[in-house]
Amino acid sequence: MPAATPHPTACLTLADGTVFYGHGFGAVGETVAELCFNTAMTGYQEIMTDPSYAGQVVTFTFPHVGNVGVNPDDDETADPVAAGMVVKWDPTEPSNWRAADALKDWLARRGRIGIGGIDTRRLTRAIRQQGAPHVALAHDPEGRFDIEKLVAKARAWSGLVGLDLAKDVTCAQSYRWDEMRWSWPEGHAKRTEPGHRVVAIDYGAKRNILRCLASAGCDVTVLPASATAEDVLALEPEGVFLSNGPGDPAATGEYAVPMIRKILDKDVPLFGICLGHQMLALALGAKTVKMNHGHHGANHPVKDIETGKVEITSMNHGFTVDSQTLPEGVKETHVSLFDGSNCGIRMTDRPVFSVQYHPEASPGPQDSYYLFERFAAAMADRKQA
Repeated sequence: MPAATPHPTACLTLADGTVFYGHGFGAVGETVAELCFNTAMTGYQEIMTDPSYAGQVVTFTFPHVGNVGVNPDDDETADPVAAGMVVKWDPTEPSNWRAADALKDWLARRGRIGIGGIDTRRLTRAIRQQGAPHVALAHDPEGRFDIEKLVAKARAWSGLVGLDLAKDVTCAQSYRWDEMRWSWPEGHAKRTEPGHRVVAIDYGAKRNILRCLASAGCDVTVLPASATAEDVLALEPEGVFLSNGPGDPAATGEYAVPMIRKILDKDVPLFGICLGHQMLALALGAKTVKMNHGHHGANHPVKDIETGKVEITSMNHGFTVDSQTLPEGVKETHVSLFDGSNCGIRMTDRPVFSVQYHPEASPGPQDSYYLFERFAAAMADRKQA
């Protein structure tokens, strides 16, 4: 580990006035966001570049963050989206054959702040007990901090409720996607054979979700979050996919729900993940609610109600679908074994389904990849009908 600095060079201030001092790395400056924690033991680069973390600073409960460096293949989008990161130990020099850069240098170039030397167990307990707090994270190599102003900024931040962040992380224009899942030794192979025409709505899509669609036999065209039903149907899709993303689903639903309802009227197979799951639920008439501290990690047990199977899943969400508001004709398919919250739904009369967790598992276990194959099978069945 690097030698301790003679004074704190970063601080994390909570809206309740609590202050954590530590060692800054990455970019210099300040940021204000919601604080969450993630329990994954791997995948810090995928987590930092996951668009679903927009508006959040991530506390990593696993202490060895930065030890394998970073590389272009593990980016889920072009730049880090999470506002900052909190770790127990300062990042060490990378030791991995895939490493192309050090985490601290990568963060500095991408404008993201990190703080090390924090008691992340204490911080995680505080988040669990009090709910996800609003925080201000500051990094100054000289250690000059105006704590009163930082606390005031944390208290003044509006929070994620009512905030539509999908519009900030979606693509600017449509594009085709043909890259498949990584495999040794060729890496990311390109899809060359014809497949099911799928339109993916980008609310903050991870690259590995698109790769899973391509590997499952889909020719994918990605459209921005603001796409209309007319935009989607003009491409004559055999299936429609609703991606993950950040922010309050009710806010994004103001423009997404009308589009989804028109697609549902066309009886096209539809599959949603994370925010896409919540968008589908809202379109079907259910409601979403803010969680106390959300689910963020790669070790979440989820039960498939219909088969009794338990899957270990990756999750990243701070809002959830209220299963008590699901209308007739919509069945709950999966539930969290941590707290019983909703993790999946399907329509009983057509191939429309979604899950709250991340079956692409980047990072995480691959128990749920079958969902992409189920989506592909639904489109194949429609062709044969």
